[in-house]
Amino acid sequence: MRVVAATPRPRRAGTWTARAIVTGADIVALTVITALVAPTPAGGAFAIAYLAILGIMGTHQARLSLAALDEAPRLGLAAAVATLLSAPFADDGARIAQLALAALGAIVVGRAVSYAAVRRRRHNGRREPTIIAGSGHVAIELAHIIRQHPEYGLDVVGFVGAPFPDLPAPILGEVAHLDELVTELDVRRVIVAFGPTREVEMVGVLRTAVLRSVQVYVVPRLFEIGVAPRSNDVDDLWGVPLVRVRQSAFTSWSWRVKRAIDITAAASLLLVTAPVMGLAALCVRLSSPGPVLFRQPRVGQGGHEFEVLKFRTLPADHVDQTWNAETEAYTNFVGRWLRRLSVDELPQLWNVLRGDRSLVGPRPERGYLVEGFNTTVHGYRDRHRLPMGLTGWAQVHGLRGETSLRERVRFDNQYIEHWSLWRDLAIMARTIGAVFRLPHRASVSDGVTGSRFGIAATAVDPDEADTDPAEEASA
Repeated sequence: MRVVAATPRPRRAGTWTARAIVTGADIVALTVITALVAPTPAGGAFAIAYLAILGIMGTHQARLSLAALDEAPRLGLAAAVATLLSAPFADDGARIAQLALAALGAIVVGRAVSYAAVRRRRHNGRREPTIIAGSGHVAIELAHIIRQHPEYGLDVVGFVGAPFPDLPAPILGEVAHLDELVTELDVRRVIVAFGPTREVEMVGVLRTAVLRSVQVYVVPRLFEIGVAPRSNDVDDLWGVPLVRVRQSAFTSWSWRVKRAIDITAAASLLLVTAPVMGLAALCVRLSSPGPVLFRQPRVGQGGHEFEVLKFRTLPADHVDQTWNAETEAYTNFVGRWLRRLSVDELPQLWNVLRGDRSLVGPRPERGYLVEGFNTTVHGYRDRHRLPMGLTGWAQVHGLRGETSLRERVRFDNQYIEHWSLWRDLAIMARTIGAVFRLPHRASVSDGVTGSRFGIAATAVDPDEADTDPAEEASA
């Protein structure tokens, strides 16, 4: 395939400048209307709450299609929530209600003005380099729309995908080259228009693009007959709906909160369970010769290895020869009880405290297994986008032990795509029940379950076994 080189664009202020304009207009509108209607502490509290809620709801994000009236329902919902939060602290509830109505009108007017300013900047050349993934008729139509309507703020630098006649911009390479092109051309947005390119070829590279803080849009199939979602994540390009793919969790403030929760919880649990761990260490030492802890390299986020720590529950000379091996017969009385009570897992809190892994996330595996699974299980490599965890979305659904690896991977990637703090809290709560629940049997045998997976181990960790109750909760 002939690949045409594109000229790198200079880095341009786009998204952040537009967001600053919109946010600034909201601040001015709220300041003026509060001073006129309710210049009181309660009025100030309402204004601050309203602005914060607008930010949390994502209304300050720069959309492609800017229309203040279309956003009025969301702006009104934010005003209602701010009213409920500030009304209990107001001496005059009616005044706060009047302020809410006036603030809503001021915000809508302010948005109309700020959106006009953003569109003017886009007309004047403040547009963002964009690649269209796909090269069919829809892709061509999108490219023509973008060129005819600079108010959307996009600048098509080319296509990736299979050759197609009459393309209005160059083919930059195959879909597999998207990651390199995003970096080389400083691409800010990618629009997926499918075409001759198979969907399975796009999933991995698009996930990588999202990790690079590139905004990805997908044209829904059969959108011509109304098969398109109606939500705040849908943008519009001159009548063509574009579904925004969620940005990487790393780009959100809530990810930093997740890490803070990990540190706080791990440190607290280490302190609280210190006497228990001391007793467990003594029991392991007296029960059989060998080290108290076993250490094993596992593959974590981005393919980087870290060392897992657990209390040893098997003989020091035991060798596990398969994935998901049954090792209960090899444990002694102390080892069985440590596993049954999940005490053998407590040293892994140190891994969480160090940042090797998280409390919640996909389960880590050994390096040689990861190499095999990366080439035989679709999507397995993508589950390493986030830190590995002690428990996860797959495990609380019973996918542990002798269960389908493909189903685990599906759940792991779904967790990553839809990650939220609330889901993490729900998983931690459900993990308690998952420890005592029987594993879920695969509904359809996929040949990649339990010890049936044909990868042999050599001289691996004696303590590795997914039949460990607590490891099952993180398996």
